[in-house]
Amino acid sequence: EAYTRVLMGSIDLSRLVFPPNTAGGTVESFARRALWDVGLNYGHGTGHGIGNFLSVHEWPVGFQSNNVPLAAGMFTSIEPGYYRDGEFGIRIEDVALVVEAQTKKPFLTFEVVSLVPYDRNLIDLSLLSPEQVQ
Repeated sequence: EAYTRVLMGSIDLSRLVFPPNTAGGTVESFARRALWDVGLNYGHGTGHGIGNFLSVHEWPVGFQSNNVPLAAGMFTSIEPGYYRDGEFGIRIEDVALVVEAQTKKPFLTFEVVSLVPYDRNLIDLSLLSPEQVQ
């Protein structure tokens, strides 16, 4: 269940359509919602900018309150997780590009560009919405 809820958060944030000049901290809760629904959370950031000079955690892009608004052309990680002390930890990390959404007015969304498969043996399909499965 924990793996599936982390995946749900990753999918929900990755599919989000949002207005221009929206800060990452404003939309971060979409990655946490599936965990919050059952009283779980994680104690790390949801993502960070991806550098082009080998700076993996490149500021100022990300989902913390002090990051700049998201804009088309920015790369960020989307990496919700869950950790149960002394038992296990889960983090699903994708790299996403901020792109223009296919909307009537200019809005933004994410295009996931990483190609790492998810562990299907750990996914409880009964928890996913039809949109998340798609």
